[in-house]
Amino acid sequence: MTAPVYLFDLASRQAQWLATRQTTISGNVANANTPGYRARDVEPFAGVLDKTKLVMAATNNGHIGISPSTTEATKVKKSESWDTVYSKNSVSLEQELIKAGEVNRQHTLNTTIVKSFHRMLLTSVRTPS
Repeated sequence: MTAPVYLFDLASRQAQWLATRQTTISGNVANANTPGYRARDVEPFAGVLDKTKLVMAATNNGHIGISPSTTEATKVKKSESWDTVYSKNSVSLEQELIKAGEVNRQHTLNTTIVKSFHRMLLTSVRTPS
């Protein structure tokens, strides 16, 4: 019996979270000159993981059933901005660019890990010639 590999599911969840965060950051930048606009950010990925529970499989009728919890990676909250300008707009372009750089680095790390794991799996199933 083989154990399932959850790395690809985890990487997919993080990629979805990164896409949501990038969309939120883009919205903040697009509204940088909108009076009264409040910058937003998504819940940290660690918080999303903390809410995700592993699903236990009931392989016997005597097992206690546990329902899986669903987690949304799209929970958006008000961002902690560095400052608020006269127009009551809390978007700091510098802060948003720093966040965009973080998203880019995290996405690059995510894809690099998935590529390496994929190569490792292909190497392990390759038959000797």
